[in-house]
Amino acid sequence: MTNRDTVLDMSERAISVRLDSQADAALAALTGSGMTQSQAIRRALVEAADRLSDDRSLAAEAARLAASDADRKEIADIRTIMDELRAAW
Repeated sequence: MTNRDTVLDMSERAISVRLDSQADAALAALTGSGMTQSQAIRRALVEAADRLSDDRSLAAEAARLAASDADRKEIADIRTIMDELRAAW
């Protein structure tokens, strides 16, 4: 008889998902690169959250720039210069 102990890191939790064909194909592509399903899903979740955070940061920066009279003037000046350069071509 074999005795086996399972040690779980309590910071991890198991979830289940239903994959549509697009998600299933994406998972197959990731696991085809040598990752386990768990590694692929964890990586995809972390990367998606990072992209969301980046998008929010960019949106906040764009809002800050749009609210600044000095930045709007600088943008208008740059557009004028670019239009002049384009006309020369």
